[in-house]
Amino acid sequence: MSFEFLLPVEDAVVAHTSMLSNQSLGKNIQIHSKKTGLPDLKNAHIAILGVMEGRRSVDNFGTGDGFGVIRKCLYELFPGNWFSKIVDLGNIPKGKEEDDTYFALQEILGHLIKNNIIPIIIGGGQDLTYANYRAYDNLEQTVNLTVVDTKFDLGSIEDEISSESYLSKIVMEKPNNLFNYCNIGYQTYFNSQEELDLIEKLHFDIYRLGQVSSDLKLVEPILRDTDVVSIDIGAIRRAEAPANNNAVPNGFYGEAICAITRYAGISDRVSSFGIYEYNARLDEKDQTAQLISQMIWYFIEGYNFRINEYPFTSKKEYKKYIVPIDDVVINFYKSNLSDRWWMEVEHQNNKLAKRTLIPCTYQDYLRAGNQVIPERWWKTFRKLN
Repeated sequence: MSFEFLLPVEDAVVAHTSMLSNQSLGKNIQIHSKKTGLPDLKNAHIAILGVMEGRRSVDNFGTGDGFGVIRKCLYELFPGNWFSKIVDLGNIPKGKEEDDTYFALQEILGHLIKNNIIPIIIGGGQDLTYANYRAYDNLEQTVNLTVVDTKFDLGSIEDEISSESYLSKIVMEKPNNLFNYCNIGYQTYFNSQEELDLIEKLHFDIYRLGQVSSDLKLVEPILRDTDVVSIDIGAIRRAEAPANNNAVPNGFYGEAICAITRYAGISDRVSSFGIYEYNARLDEKDQTAQLISQMIWYFIEGYNFRINEYPFTSKKEYKKYIVPIDDVVINFYKSNLSDRWWMEVEHQNNKLAKRTLIPCTYQDYLRAGNQVIPERWWKTFRKLN
């Protein structure tokens, strides 16, 4: 497909890159500029893409602009011992209508994902997550979506899609390819009991801010089973990331959100990653831009440490543990490569018995040994049956 409508990275940012060290990230990626044109996507692994659309971002006027500051901060960083080829495709401009922007983003992401190039999306309103999800429509697969946010952004199916109502569209509209939704870091007082009950009824996974902050390792198996990751900058403490009109006092610390993005990068399954609701007008000394650049750095770092161990291809690659719990038998698998764990969920498909592996933790295995069925196993079992 043609990417000709994409806007190049600003001249000032490209000029800034020319003054950087030869070892900097900016000197080791291909950048879409007026002078050089679009980068060659052949053999590319990761593509950075700004989306200048913020018209449906609720109470955060000004988002969807100022990505040049993030890029400057990112280009100044030094890569690790990375093998990945990284390109910066520039920005998708605002369409005449919001739906035009969604369509353009959906088409570009679909092309990238189909060609095994992971897009890193810089937004723009979080409603762009809807277009990200729709990019999988033609890929004939179910989608697991993980969102880092203080709220569920459910809204109502009757509402116009916005940064606070996109999830209801994903859940209800056809084609419905969503298998699982997970929220990391929600704060209970920002979500109604009705929403909490609905999330529970749909067997989705939700983790409170305090729960995750006290044990960040909980996030790893969640992201190991995720296709799309969407991060609202508002999930980070205002003191750490002020560039969001909806920022609140409580939230993730900078090092915690960077650890989460590294887990997303390491996941063999994550195939698109987005950071939304950045509002350059509210940034203080480019603090949020610097944090976002470091989040992107950690995602790329994680990607370069992927070991592609799932699905297992040989019994030599794992150890199997069989745990009977009353009338249920759960098979656990431990990877010999990484010591990571999976558990098996048996279900019926067209009257045929099938088995699905889902990531879990060592603690899940220990709890099963104490005759407690892991919650994620139960939720997956109910969805599959």
